[in-house]
Amino acid sequence: MRFASLILSFNLLAFSAGAQIASATELGPDALVKQITDQVMEAILKDKALQAGDKQKALALAEEKILPHIDFRAMTQLALGRYWRTATSAQQEQVVSGFRSMLIRTYSNAIGAYRGQKMEVKPTRMDPGDTDVTVRNSYLSPGRPAVEVDYRMEKTPVGWKIYDIVFDGVSLVATYRSEFAQQVRNGGIEGLIARLSQMNESADRK
Repeated sequence: MRFASLILSFNLLAFSAGAQIASATELGPDALVKQITDQVMEAILKDKALQAGDKQKALALAEEKILPHIDFRAMTQLALGRYWRTATSAQQEQVVSGFRSMLIRTYSNAIGAYRGQKMEVKPTRMDPGDTDVTVRNSYLSPGRPAVEVDYRMEKTPVGWKIYDIVFDGVSLVATYRSEFAQQVRNGGIEGLIARLSQMNESADRK
């Protein structure tokens, strides 16, 4: 999948999120990304099990640490687009849950691919009172051209949260919007829910 490097970079951002909940509301979006990224890189380098690709440990860690800094409901609503309004409240929650589980599994599967890559967080230009910004980063791998990875973030009462990730100009939300639309056209919202469940069950068996 073209988002493999993006997913890895997001792991570097996300895994120490839980430890930073208290300070998250006090930091600007770029400072928050840099602080967490620095700590995550250090943590992964010290954890041999994660480096060796321990999937259960990686999944548990992703489940625990990723949630504080990503708004899965907002991300799912954007990915579902106009079909969000046609879904019942119960269906909306099922899609959010299925999408969340799928992304967490994808993130956790990428941890073992970490081989010393780095993220360079660029200063974010924003005006006082801005509540929606893009934090721009460069994903650096030895011997390879830099890859641009941007986090679209919104300020909430509990701090800045990510609602989209853009990898080399391609939006994660936009990519899934196309896939979700195809599923809904073929089988309705229930068809999409079934497909997400099938994908998660398949991942569990691996």
